[in-house]
Amino acid sequence: MSYLAKNYNRKKISFKYGKGSFLYSKDNKKYLDFVQGIAVNSLGHAHPKLVKAINNQSKKLWHVSNAFQIPEGEKLAKKICQKTFADYVMFQNSGAEATEAAIKVARRYFYFIGKPHKNRILCVKNSFHGRTIAAIFASGSKKMTEGFGPKVSGFDHFSFGDHRSLKKKITKNTAAIMVEPIMGEGGINVIPDFCLKELRKLCNKKKILLILDEVQCGISRSGDFFAFEQSKVKPDIVPIAKGIGGGFPIGAILMNKKVAAGMTPGTHGSTFGGNPLAMAVGNTVMDIVSTKQFLNNVKKSSKYFLSNLNKLKEKYPKIIKEIRGRGLLIGIQLYKDQTNFIKKLMDNKLLTIRAADQVVRVLPPLNVKKKEIDQALKIINKVCAELK
Repeated sequence: MSYLAKNYNRKKISFKYGKGSFLYSKDNKKYLDFVQGIAVNSLGHAHPKLVKAINNQSKKLWHVSNAFQIPEGEKLAKKICQKTFADYVMFQNSGAEATEAAIKVARRYFYFIGKPHKNRILCVKNSFHGRTIAAIFASGSKKMTEGFGPKVSGFDHFSFGDHRSLKKKITKNTAAIMVEPIMGEGGINVIPDFCLKELRKLCNKKKILLILDEVQCGISRSGDFFAFEQSKVKPDIVPIAKGIGGGFPIGAILMNKKVAAGMTPGTHGSTFGGNPLAMAVGNTVMDIVSTKQFLNNVKKSSKYFLSNLNKLKEKYPKIIKEIRGRGLLIGIQLYKDQTNFIKKLMDNKLLTIRAADQVVRVLPPLNVKKKEIDQALKIINKVCAELK
């Protein structure tokens, strides 16, 4: 009997340890892990530099609280700001906390400038911004919100790609538009660069804020440090998490100077956010994944992987409907429900995870090797052949 709550439908498998792109189960089987904690383990399992960073910091200081200065956090915030659009960073513990903080920052900004009526956030229907009570209503998913009423007000929604609906939904009470540049849980739907540019223009015209949720698609996952960078837009607020910790729980919200002005002492806090242990890991991850050489390698791996996946799509046109994604945030959309496909991949020692729209989500570590991609392609080809 398990004393864990039944809110997860867990696969009947557990692991002893991991190394790089691989996981080793308790019954001594070796799996190619292209889930990586759902785009979290950006450098794979047990990366030696991350292990060293944790070990070194664990012997010095784990936690002190934000009542005091934390030099490791100051250091990481500086690196992030120097690399991105941001002027300020607030550290959190998770992606959901980061998106909640993004909502708070947007509302607080308009309160701060004397326009408290501007407090509604406009989001894509059936998007994903986390599992907290406000985040599920921001996501606009009936499935996610069922049974968690009363409805948290303050959110409006438009359908993905429906520009006319988007413009109609902007009212005098709208504070911000919040979207994922690449919708992960929603089926690896990429918002085109020209759409992001138009969103920025629209926000400028309406004098509202642009929040780009990069919790899953950020931190080099797309081949750029942030997915929105390719469009050349500058958002006002960006929540991040997942990859920045390389497996250690870290979240953050990035802000420009304008919106950060409203976050005065006491307006937001986090007991564990930005603790020295987390910051030591984050600094190490940042030093590795933000370099031009690393990003170029992600793009190279992505080009090779996507090209060969599209060849499989052409080879099995009745099974694979579309190959989606950018960088190493990849989706294989099937014509049928993906449950059996994912199971067969796992039976062949390749771990993947589902997304909406009958999509198999493929999330290798960002430092994945070519031979590991080839191994995954071989397994995917085998499963397609079995189901043909």
